Amino acid sequence: MENFEKTRFVFTPARIGRVAFLLLALGLVIAAPLRGRAQEWNPQRLGEPLLRDPIWVYNDWSAYDELSDRIPLTEELAMRELAQIVRLQKFGVHFDYYMMDAFWFDPDGAYRQWRKPNWPNGPAQWIAECRKNGILPGLWFSTNTLVKINAAPQWQDSLNKNKGSMSFYEGGFLPDFMTVLQYWYDRGIRMFKFDFVDFAAATPPSENTETPQEISGRNQNAFREALLKFRQKNPDVILEGFNGFGGDVESTDLPLPFQHPVDLRWLEVFDALYSGDPRPSDVPEMNFWRSMDIYSDHMVRQYERSFLPLERIDSTAFMIGNTGTIYYRKTNAWQGMLLLMVARGGWINTIHGNLEFLDVQQARWFAKVQSMYAPLQAMGRTKTFGGTPGEVKPYGFGSFDTQGAVFTVVNPGQTVEEIEMPQLSRVQQPLSSGRILFRDAGFKPILSGNKITLGPGQMAAVGFGTYANAKHDLGIQEDVRIPLSIRPVAAQFQSADSNAVLATIPPPAEGDLRIILQQRGKDGRLMRSWPGGPPDGVHVGKVLVLQATQGGKSIRIEINYDKLIWSGLSWAVGEIRHAAMHAGEPITIRCSSTEKNSVTLDCKIYAVQY
Repeated sequence: MENFEKTRFVFTPARIGRVAFLLLALGLVIAAPLRGRAQEWNPQRLGEPLLRDPIWVYNDWSAYDELSDRIPLTEELAMRELAQIVRLQKFGVHFDYYMMDAFWFDPDGAYRQWRKPNWPNGPAQWIAECRKNGILPGLWFSTNTLVKINAAPQWQDSLNKNKGSMSFYEGGFLPDFMTVLQYWYDRGIRMFKFDFVDFAAATPPSENTETPQEISGRNQNAFREALLKFRQKNPDVILEGFNGFGGDVESTDLPLPFQHPVDLRWLEVFDALYSGDPRPSDVPEMNFWRSMDIYSDHMVRQYERSFLPLERIDSTAFMIGNTGTIYYRKTNAWQGMLLLMVARGGWINTIHGNLEFLDVQQARWFAKVQSMYAPLQAMGRTKTFGGTPGEVKPYGFGSFDTQGAVFTVVNPGQTVEEIEMPQLSRVQQPLSSGRILFRDAGFKPILSGNKITLGPGQMAAVGFGTYANAKHDLGIQEDVRIPLSIRPVAAQFQSADSNAVLATIPPPAEGDLRIILQQRGKDGRLMRSWPGGPPDGVHVGKVLVLQATQGGKSIRIEINYDKLIWSGLSWAVGEIRHAAMHAGEPITIRCSSTEKNSVTLDCKIYAVQY
């Protein structure tokens, strides 16, 4: 190297040819066109490890649901959704993978056979049709837990005491499981989803002689090493970890660090880790679906703060359908759900559910969001800013490339708030001349330089640079309506009886009344009620109850939280319309919980105008 500057290189055609040959032999990409043709993007020539580019995955969960509902996975359903992928492609929607989610397998087939009669002919047609249409198929596994599957003979010597899961480092389970993965890879499967893992599993002798920490460590090391070998043999495979690989996803009111920390060594084998199935956050919102947005935003931030790169976090937030797992959402507020998913910066963009629910106009909107974020995800960066969603502070996600930036911002609180959108890099141009690309209906955000004012519970997207162009406009989300104004109403809530409080207030001169109840446990933290999920549970509105009377008569309170919620709920929100109240006559508000143990009820009242 010390003689480098003394050496004079003359690039003759022959020497250029030898250099090109050397670079190709080393597997490097030559940027210049070869023989007049542009060099094609080649993922095999890019550095390890893991994903070479953002991908879009269709997952059929929430089109069916066998945990919180009774809608089964069948070949007919799976092929119907594949046909919908093909339909959406005609309008510009792009998918790379089709993940077959839970319970495709025969309970007695050791993951080698598909469930009959739901799949009488097995998966051959599905795999072939996926590949025919440029889609790579994927499969879900409950990893080492027996969820709707029975222990095969070769797994018996790995079973734990209660025979519900298998040890990875003992007996025949792990070798057989890795054989299963290779079996399906050889038949065309290119993506694997690992769920419900149990690292506490050990055979009875090990449970008696080893500590829980030793058992967990040995299980994790054994499985991780096996996956590393699998990846080395099959370098184009996509692997993703779900429940059990770390993180606390039950509530947005839990502090960091995680009680169940994420071992960052999993990033050596997984392309991404998920950050929790969609559920309402512990942030109360009149629009139930906005609270769900906040949950996914919060969990992505928590995983990021636990040192996972945003690209490696799958928020798993987009689900449409009419099943219990998503509280029979259908397509309510789906636009904001999609926009926030891509805004969070994850490189695995997963779309769940009934694609037939998206009509032509919606499909084109979907494709427009995909195309706008394609360069931002693949060639740009995404960064978070603002407060913590679960702490009810304004926050956002900013994605930028050399051409400009898109900021997606959310105000989770019950006040009008101004949010600053910061420069995301020291080389980024100052933010000016922005354009509001998307917003909820109702309150019209006010954009001033790099600051935007949002109404209570509102989200918006703002473009700068090349993205501050009318061609990127995404319109207004009409099914989320934000009040034009909001103000707190003084109310002294007094204990009425067990787990109930009352307050009496005069009716507002104009506008509606918004009532918010939050439930806390003995430890002072927000506490969810779990009355039971669908299909046989109890609507949470019968547990967290809002009531109002005027002149001894009940007044109707409009609510949309009264659902069958498998994940529990810690709050209730409702509104009394102005037309339902009589002027000059006091209104009594009662907030209560049917929880058996003593709880603390925090209740607030606001006057809102739409």
